[in-house]
Amino acid sequence: MSTAVRTSKHARRRPSRAEIWTHLERASFLVLSHVTPGGRPRSSGVVYTAGHGRLYVAVAPHSWKALQIPAIGQVAVTVPIRRGGLLSLLFPIPPATISFHGWAVVHPQGAPDVNSLSPALARLVPAERLADCRIVEIAPEGEFLTYGIGIPLRKLRDPEIARAHVPVRGGTG
Repeated sequence: MSTAVRTSKHARRRPSRAEIWTHLERASFLVLSHVTPGGRPRSSGVVYTAGHGRLYVAVAPHSWKALQIPAIGQVAVTVPIRRGGLLSLLFPIPPATISFHGWAVVHPQGAPDVNSLSPALARLVPAERLADCRIVEIAPEGEFLTYGIGIPLRKLRDPEIARAHVPVRGGTG
């Protein structure tokens, strides 16, 4: 269930955590950002799956993500949520977004049991590649920052209406 939040001009609809997780579980692409041990920003578009309040990404064992994320462990994530249906074929409609920061654990090759993390992850990673990859487990923290989630297309131009902050845990929402 969503809640209404009054701004200086309008009442806006704030999506619920359940609604946000529904979008996260349906999507499959995100932008994963981290800082290298040398302090340089890095981001990558990756395919993911969600389950148990976490996001999971399979990466090559010697990729920057596998080698650099463990040094700091903190990541930022943005998930674009496609909007517009058939209209998006005719007009450039930007996606809605769900962004957050969180902590990431890069599991060693061959561990943990992928089915115990998320059955969808087992479908994401082909069996022949499973032994040769590392799983990045991302736990959101703080707040989800959404833009355009549950907002009609015509209201996306107003950031006060289109933007919402929703606690990852506890509180209302």
